[in-house]
Amino acid sequence: MTKNKKYLIIGIITFFIVACLIALFIYFNNRNIQKEINIKWNDLVINAYEEKHLSDLISESNVDLNDVVLDTSKLGKSEITFDYKYRNHKFTDKVTYEVIDTEKPHIFGGVNKTVEVNYDKNLCDLVIMIDNYDRNLTCEIEGDYNLNKVGVYKIKLNAADASGNKNNHNLTLNVVSKINNTPSKSPNLLFDEAKVNYLKDGYEIGIDVSKWQQDVDFNKVKNAGATFVMMRIGIRSSIGGEINMDSYFLSNIKKAKEAGLKVGVYLYSKASSEDEAIEEAKWVINALNGEKLDLPIAFDWENWSSFNSFYLNFHDLNNLAKSFIKTVKESGYEGMLYSSKSYLENFWFDEEFKPIWLAHYTKETSYTDYTMWQFSNVGKIDGINGDVDLDILKIS
Repeated sequence: MTKNKKYLIIGIITFFIVACLIALFIYFNNRNIQKEINIKWNDLVINAYEEKHLSDLISESNVDLNDVVLDTSKLGKSEITFDYKYRNHKFTDKVTYEVIDTEKPHIFGGVNKTVEVNYDKNLCDLVIMIDNYDRNLTCEIEGDYNLNKVGVYKIKLNAADASGNKNNHNLTLNVVSKINNTPSKSPNLLFDEAKVNYLKDGYEIGIDVSKWQQDVDFNKVKNAGATFVMMRIGIRSSIGGEINMDSYFLSNIKKAKEAGLKVGVYLYSKASSEDEAIEEAKWVINALNGEKLDLPIAFDWENWSSFNSFYLNFHDLNNLAKSFIKTVKESGYEGMLYSSKSYLENFWFDEEFKPIWLAHYTKETSYTDYTMWQFSNVGKIDGINGDVDLDILKIS
């Protein structure tokens, strides 16, 4: 072997050893740094539907990563793999977090309920039972009662979800021989009186109609002082049923526009899933066929008396409105949620629902975050035979 070859081999071996030592140094240095970050996690147990980001789990402040929203819509353990930089070193790591449900079911309903003798339906459906996660709550009735005998019974409804969270509701059950189904009627509110009591600077006053008002003389409505009308465009017949156009809609929108009134529409929904809510929104858009609107398309979901049969949790319910409104917005229209004050305060919580069409039959309302307010359902205005809903609209 020549001297030069010997030095070359020694040089190659030396370079290889040095390279290996440097690689080992980097590896163990990175490994030590990664060990340091791996132990710096915050609480990895998250409540169902709680909004959490990956960065919320890491207590080390010097971690640079592409943050993501964690999926908290399903109970159980989930694992996420991610890339990050720490002290100018790049790493790939993974973390396992657990989603749990610790929230008890919610029960809404009065403390007095009346049924007729031989009532054969589920007493638990006399109230609304809704959960943050579960869609089908169990319900047991505690206390003695006899649905075949007239009397007053004190019972307790006990609701529970699959995670063992429980809530109860005390109820006075009145079993009577016959229920008087004739509703009490409030005195009519004349439109001229409504203008005095409700119309002020920055507002307009109008009405909302459906087939129940039948033929409307919108010129007389306009001359009475109304500036806008919300009209029902359609209604879903039942859960999963067909969507049908209001029999007076085509006539109403034509005549209202000819009279110079601002026009918006609403659909009476019975959607039980996001897909059905989207279907309803697309149905409205197709039914409008490019018709220009001055006011939003409102999502009107008010199936509260049969709520338990829809098998919805809070998030499902809110996603109905969110999906409907998002779909109409994507088609160039403005979306809006219609609901009464108590349900707006207890059931609908998504900020995307604005603007709000509030239903609250009172002279003054404490719910102020509305764009439109339906303040009476027994209004009287020239041009309509019978009662009509009255509304005010914020314009500034």
